[in-house]
Amino acid sequence: MIERIGTSTGQEVTLTGWVYNKRSSGKVRFVILRDGTGIIQCVFLKNQVPEAAFELADSVTQESSVAISGTVREEKRAPGGYELTATNLKLIQIAEPYPITPKEHGIEFLMEHRHLWLRSARQNAVLRIRSEIVKAMRDYLDENGFILGDTPILTPAAGEGTTTLFPVDYYGEQVYLAQTGQLYNEAIAASVRKTYCFGPTFRAEKSKTRRHLMEFWMLEPEVAFLDLAGDMTLAEELVAYTVQRVLAKRQPELAVLERDLTKLEAVKVPFHRISYKEAIELLQSKGKEVKLGDDFGGDEETLLGESFDRPVMIHHYPAAIKAFYMKRDSADPSLAQCFDMIASEGYGEIVGGSEREDDLKEMEKRIEENRLPLQAYGWYLDVRRYGSFPHSGFGLGLERTVSWICGLKHIRETIPFPRMLEKVYP
Repeated sequence: MIERIGTSTGQEVTLTGWVYNKRSSGKVRFVILRDGTGIIQCVFLKNQVPEAAFELADSVTQESSVAISGTVREEKRAPGGYELTATNLKLIQIAEPYPITPKEHGIEFLMEHRHLWLRSARQNAVLRIRSEIVKAMRDYLDENGFILGDTPILTPAAGEGTTTLFPVDYYGEQVYLAQTGQLYNEAIAASVRKTYCFGPTFRAEKSKTRRHLMEFWMLEPEVAFLDLAGDMTLAEELVAYTVQRVLAKRQPELAVLERDLTKLEAVKVPFHRISYKEAIELLQSKGKEVKLGDDFGGDEETLLGESFDRPVMIHHYPAAIKAFYMKRDSADPSLAQCFDMIASEGYGEIVGGSEREDDLKEMEKRIEENRLPLQAYGWYLDVRRYGSFPHSGFGLGLERTVSWICGLKHIRETIPFPRMLEKVYP
């Protein structure tokens, strides 16, 4: 593979892949080959390769799949620092005229051809960083005693309010695509103490902002006997570990994206922590017309994130604007024992967490107040009925985290095939 080509310097190798680009100069033909792990320049010299191979190097089309043989040599001026002095070229499949050319294309065109746009160096880099982020987070949790618990995609109960549910017919019964795995995680935590799920979640939000997807992946840890302070510490340590892991292992990909590394290098614990009230005061000092009791939208989150050199965690929001399952503050029941983590550089909320209400009577009251169907939550109430325990957790939005770490302007590039409002093809 091209990413390990340096181990074969001076050796004859055969590389398979796709024609990324080509050019010619007199009796020399240059074919840029990509194999999914990197790109390398292959040099064809007339009279030193079979005539058919030389002619094919001149006529082969962009994205045709080929096998190129040659000798690896170090070349500091070449992409990746190595070059292949070709000895032969074999065609595997000739590609039809490729719709995505080196020229500039509009975003609508690129999204219609997302299945092909993924082949570009930029999208390849995003995919690799996304993969590293996933592995880093799972490694962190696995190495700290967490047990993976896979939670259902089809559920009879709402986890984050009833206005953003995708209904599904389940043999005549209406169920929903999961908004979160959290409720099930709480039951699993009673078994293994420290658990997490990692999978797709769905929100029918009619939003066209650069931060919203209808289908996105979420990492959700849940821990028994953990309070809000411990929950916030877990979140900041996980995020800091993940960012530093990407810096250590994905420098070439970050370079492709032209990411400002100094911004990521600053992401170390401890993160900033301010109360909701302090956040309101900060926004007001910056000219925002907000008042106590208001929820934060994209503009407010952007301004808050831009005010700090690393993520900021805002805690103790008004309970009235938060989910029914969040525990109230004993000192001030109007506040929820919760937090949101706002990414630096104006990337908005990436984590939302809380202590969970563990009192059975209080949870029954909340379900009734929110006009939720009590029968659908019978099993959830059993977690409180049989050995209730204090517990906390959070949800981390993978795509927003990828967007922030990669420095992307829009969330649509963070997942191979984004699902957005009015966008479900390909």
